[in-house]
Amino acid sequence: MSKQTRRDFLEQSLFSAAAAALAAAPSAIRAEDSAKDKKKSANERLRVACVGVRGRGGEHIQEFGRISNCELVAIVDVDEAVGNRRVQQIKSRQGRAPKYYRDIRKMLEDSSIDVVSIATPNHWHSLAAIWAIQAGKDVYLEKPVSHNVSEGRRVVQAARKHNKIVQTGTQCRSNPGMREAIEYVRSGKIGEVKLARGLCYKRRGSIGPEGNYPVPATVDYDLWLGPAQKKPLTRKNLHYDWHWMWDYGNGDLGNQGIHQMDIARWGLGVDDIGTSVTSYGGRLGYEDAGETANTQVSIHEYSGGKRLVFEVRGLETPKLRDVGVGVIFYGTEGDVVVPSYSGGTAFDRKGNPIRTFHGGGDKLHFQNFVDAVLKRDPKKLNADILEGHRSSALCHLGNVSYRLGDLVSGTEASERLSSDKEGLETFQRFSEHLAANMVMIEHAKVLHFGKKLTVDPVHEVFMGPEVSEANAMLTRDYRRPFVVPAEKDV
Repeated sequence: MSKQTRRDFLEQSLFSAAAAALAAAPSAIRAEDSAKDKKKSANERLRVACVGVRGRGGEHIQEFGRISNCELVAIVDVDEAVGNRRVQQIKSRQGRAPKYYRDIRKMLEDSSIDVVSIATPNHWHSLAAIWAIQAGKDVYLEKPVSHNVSEGRRVVQAARKHNKIVQTGTQCRSNPGMREAIEYVRSGKIGEVKLARGLCYKRRGSIGPEGNYPVPATVDYDLWLGPAQKKPLTRKNLHYDWHWMWDYGNGDLGNQGIHQMDIARWGLGVDDIGTSVTSYGGRLGYEDAGETANTQVSIHEYSGGKRLVFEVRGLETPKLRDVGVGVIFYGTEGDVVVPSYSGGTAFDRKGNPIRTFHGGGDKLHFQNFVDAVLKRDPKKLNADILEGHRSSALCHLGNVSYRLGDLVSGTEASERLSSDKEGLETFQRFSEHLAANMVMIEHAKVLHFGKKLTVDPVHEVFMGPEVSEANAMLTRDYRRPFVVPAEKDV
């Protein structure tokens, strides 16, 4: 037991004297006073609830468990087997078992919880965060922070309205090596940088044939679906393979690629979602239950002539400049190549290495969040929710263009890109990659080639004629009661 200070004694005396009055006070006043007390206690110890704990959520548990002034008090997972297993793991580590919940709404009724960390499937990210914010919690939210552009903006609005600390799970932003590399790019050390290329060259195999599969008996499927419409399970694995289904995931743009998309946007120094997007690709090399592209290029343009090009390759492929998953910044006086989460190397115009950057680890990002919470200062965050929203939105914009694309052959795609030198070079490498995997696209109409969509970066909508279908895809048809609120209701 900790030693009682004079301040503690005085406060306890005051609380005791006021107890009867509080018991009779209106609920709104009690809630206000409770919030004030909670803010004081948070400066000493944070009570943490982890939501979605099968995969990345397990790392949330590990990282919050490392921080001395954090206590894991609640676990939320719609899979009872997963949730109870985590409870036992935490009990053995910290000596006290957290409470297990299947339904996040039940957990949010506990006013003593200070922090909610969220690592659910993507389609739950924004709604879970908004509900937690509205319940008075600070939030650590995994990437992408949203399943579509509109709901990501709602999380930002909720955080600002309720004065909550919301960190995005793009941990690269807290890694010293990465911060130094980005500062080097932005300081002009490699000259003017107008092009960043993000790469997600990550082998992804087939997830098996489409079918009608049983939901695991330990899972509450209605809660798992949440905001998504109720549909049968059409893939073999409920867990993880949701990444490749449009209703729940965002393909590798929103899975792995969001990290590199964020680094690329950060290095370019652009603070909005761009002025246009074009994307093309396909789910190529096999037929399975998956829906998202496994091979995709997304081209984003910004004012001032800046461009962000992102490449996804899920089939076997060699690296580009020794980068499989990473970012390349092209400057007029050299390049910076970032092949990891923790830094990279700067090269001069002749290709000679001139400086290296290294240093990182997940624990830095979680500690940064906790420090910001204790100081009640969102400016302390290395990855504030607004940054997470903007980078996540780029992934969604690329997917909108891709999904609205026409089916074309490789020859037709080349013709559409003929006036874009860099775009054509990227497509030629794209075609060679597919040919190496025995996917011939020259004459076969197998590519979804999205039309170039003009973006209003202020209002975050598409502009121009015939964009109603594209704008409709900036949100979704939510299933009640799992509805992301309108701006006025966040």
